[in-house]
Amino acid sequence: MSAERPDGAALRALPAVGRLLQVPALAVLPRAIAREACRAALDAARQRVRAGGPPPGLDAVVAEVLQGVARARRPQLRPVINAAGVVLHTNLGRAPLHPDAVAALTAVARGYSTAELDLETGRRGGRGEGVRARLRALTGAEDALVVNNNAAAVLLALTALAAGREVLISRGELVEIGGGFRVPDVISAGGARLVEVGTTNRTRVDDYARALGPNTALLLRVHPSNFRQIGFVERPERGALAALAAAAGVPLVEDLGSGLLGAPPRAGVGLESEALERALAEGADLVCASGDKLLGGPQAGLILGRAALVERLRVHPLTRALRVDKLTLAALEATLSVYAEGRADEVPARALLARGADDLRRTAEAWAATLPGARVAPASSVSGGGALPGVPLEGYVVALASGDPDRLARRLRVGEPAVLARVADGAVLLDPRAVLPGEEGPLLQAVRSALAAEGAAG
Repeated sequence: MSAERPDGAALRALPAVGRLLQVPALAVLPRAIAREACRAALDAARQRVRAGGPPPGLDAVVAEVLQGVARARRPQLRPVINAAGVVLHTNLGRAPLHPDAVAALTAVARGYSTAELDLETGRRGGRGEGVRARLRALTGAEDALVVNNNAAAVLLALTALAAGREVLISRGELVEIGGGFRVPDVISAGGARLVEVGTTNRTRVDDYARALGPNTALLLRVHPSNFRQIGFVERPERGALAALAAAAGVPLVEDLGSGLLGAPPRAGVGLESEALERALAEGADLVCASGDKLLGGPQAGLILGRAALVERLRVHPLTRALRVDKLTLAALEATLSVYAEGRADEVPARALLARGADDLRRTAEAWAATLPGARVAPASSVSGGGALPGVPLEGYVVALASGDPDRLARRLRVGEPAVLARVADGAVLLDPRAVLPGEEGPLLQAVRSALAAEGAAG
């Protein structure tokens, strides 16, 4: 008969899940959530016992279960105060919405809506007609279509227009952006064959002309998104490429990525050529872009251009799989209405990107005056979301000294409200750029609480 393990008695002393669920404090909780929390707490207790620790008492286990239940009941998707300074932070959901967009989204979410109903006739109507009309009016496009993101827009265009045929693209535009989105992979997924032209740093119109053939479906022009090429580089002007495509009888499709509508939010950043309306005016037959980057709306993929091409995409079977829901349409339509009314500067993403260094310095100084041991320092950030590549956003931050800055940053992230800061040079940095109106008070209170907890912890 084998001897009992040294920790056998201690492990047997732990309560069973069934017994824990009968404890009054746990019996009133949702059973499925409480059961999982009990199992997690007991697994953790067993690990501690096997490591040589004593078995916890019933009260300690119950307390751990209650903490687990609280964590489980907290939504995974919840608000975060963005003190990291990155305006279009992909991990934080990119662009915050204009109040008009929030109101429109809320109104539609409360009940039924005209998602696909024509109130005049009482018959089924087209999905997203309001968005379609506003995009046409704002950009001059013959037609417009909206799908769930820009990657989907590009995929749909390639699938509907180039499946089984060749797509010509410069080697310098075979990019990869965040999340593993690689242009060659998307071309392949669309059923087309990639034909590279030019070189990594220099591509001319003649390179495209030499590669044209009877199996060419389209010319694809791609925004580099999250990097810039400088030095000995060359890229064909859009107009010249459009003229070549027209002469060859194939469309020029452009992935503009950032979704700039109208003038750039910051002067001197050289983005004028990336505006949606300019791309169309200079001859692009189809333009794809994001709705949640420089446009400042919800996540969406915008497809603009010649009516015949857009219609081919609209009737393609893949379109239904990529369509957006009523909430996205409501928020996007309201955002576009803000532009149409000449209020583009009110769009939060644009307003935050446009904030000047002096404004940020004054804000940082006011914050630092209320926080123990804080100092103000010059710093720069980036726009995020692949927009404004290579353009630093100069400003000022509040630097919080800490013996363990990573621990302090974590306290801020897991607190209530959650605050995302950045760590650099042995300090936690609070950047005012992307902190929204109404968030300053809760932010400073959260920081003071975190600093007090750090002091108590030694």
